[in-house]
Amino acid sequence: MKKRPGFPAKVDFGQTHTPPSTQLSATKVLPSAGLAQKAKTPINTTPSGIGLDSAKVRERMVQKLALQGLEDEWVLKAMGKVERHRFVDTALVNQAYEDTSLPIGLGQTISKPNVVARMIALLRGGKNLLINGKIGKVLEIGTGCGYQAALLSEVSKAVFSIERLKGLHDKAIENLSPMGLHNVTLIFGDGMLGHPGEAPYGGIISAAGGDTVPQAWIDQLAIGGRLVAPWSSEGASQSLLVIDKTPQGLQRQVLEPVHFVPLKSGVA
Repeated sequence: MKKRPGFPAKVDFGQTHTPPSTQLSATKVLPSAGLAQKAKTPINTTPSGIGLDSAKVRERMVQKLALQGLEDEWVLKAMGKVERHRFVDTALVNQAYEDTSLPIGLGQTISKPNVVARMIALLRGGKNLLINGKIGKVLEIGTGCGYQAALLSEVSKAVFSIERLKGLHDKAIENLSPMGLHNVTLIFGDGMLGHPGEAPYGGIISAAGGDTVPQAWIDQLAIGGRLVAPWSSEGASQSLLVIDKTPQGLQRQVLEPVHFVPLKSGVA
């Protein structure tokens, strides 16, 4: 097994490297044929649970996020619109709007709302991005249950989300298809390779982290783009890492501690 390279302190932009893709499939998130055939009949997909059929629950969550310091109106609006309870198991819907991570199967979790919101706000807030509206193309590493992809669809023109675990990839398709998000494409493949076919990206965001940032991500990030990911230094606890790719080189910031699942290669 080859040793993974360390954090790319310097990148030679004159030698851009795109690793060979081992991705297996990409799925555009559109309403399924079965749903389209039944379009004339209203479909109630709201799980049972106290108050979960009301926007008031999400409004309270958004209010808490604002009190915690989240100022990005685009992100606040997205958090208030996307129904988090649709992305968790039925037994956990009553915890869906609490500020806690929840299991989604296969040893993975859906992150805390405040962490998801914080990372998306950071992605939008790069000084080199100068975002007044939606980001262009975003690459998400680690689709999970699809919740963050749904949020990103509200603040981006196009979202390409890659998942290495087939069970979660299929679950995300199931969760997102009824929403008919025409700007989201789900990919089953190795997230460490990124998705070179649609590069460059204005933003890259990862839901898994380790002590390295794959070179493929740096290569696929557009000049002026921003990358947000968990990162740990020499086995230390994880922190949020922000990388801006400027014409002069890479600029990075290490921010507050976080806890995410480890970044792994390959598919399963």
